[in-house]
Formats: sequence, structure tokens, C-alpha cells
Amino acid sequence: MAQVKASMAGNVWKLLVKKGDTVEVGQEVAILESMKMEIPITAEVAAVVKEVKTSEGEFINEGDVIFELE
Repeated sequence: MAQVKASMAGNVWKLLVKKGDTVEVGQEVAILESMKMEIPITAEVAAVVKEVKTSEGEFINEGDVIFELE
């Protein structure tokens, strides 16, 4: 099982995939907002989204899990 984690602290501005979606390596899966900048979060492996661990508008810290992949 793989995880997609936040690369920095910020607000989850947009989730681009949902449970059951298939993602490819390098695909943008979420966008964080931090210091008025939009930071894209990408998948590091090709997999299926098993679980979404956060929601849009939620504040997360660096290293927090955004998605569980399988």
C-alpha cells in the first residue's frame, strides 16, 4: 500500500481524485494552499485510491497522509 503525503503544511484547497479513481505516476491528485501559493501534490506510483484521509478546506501538516493507495 502506498500513501500520498503533504509536502508542506497548508490548507487542502482542492482534491482532484476520489475513492476508487485510478491515478498515474506524476498525476496531480490534490492542491494545497500555503502562503497564498498553490502547491500541486502528485502521485508517486500508479494505483487506485483506497481512502481519502482529508477534506477540502482542512489544514494539514507536512507529512500528513492525504490519500491511501493500493
